[in-house]
Amino acid sequence: VQLQASGGGLVQAGGSLRLSCVASGTSSRIDIDAVAWYRQAPGNQRELVATIKSGGMVTYADSVKGRFTISVDNAKNAGYLQMNSLKPEDTAVYYCNADVSTVTLVHDNWVAERKNYWGQGTLVTVSS
Repeated sequence: VQLQASGGGLVQAGGSLRLSCVASGTSSRIDIDAVAWYRQAPGNQRELVATIKSGGMVTYADSVKGRFTISVDNAKNAGYLQMNSLKPEDTAVYYCNADVSTVTLVHDNWVAERKNYWGQGTLVTVSS
């Protein structure tokens, strides 16, 4: 399974971006069980921004509450982070992380697995 993150870019303060994280692979079935978005600004440690688990439970960092919304669309094998009212301090490389369940036919046997994956980062730059 690969996670492909996209949607970053340059936006003015107050603007919006929507990050996507799509799971793909050769398995017969791919389900995203949980998604987390992290970010890392230059010189800073990676920080957790938002999480969503199966059943819809969500958590947000205090710094993004009320501005960011995390979601999952299993029909598209994708997780999203809608970011509104962006601030310059939101500038960072954003990473998605997901728990993914797969079912794969291996030598005539169906093999079910659940693993954790990281996507590559996508850069978000917010200008003042």
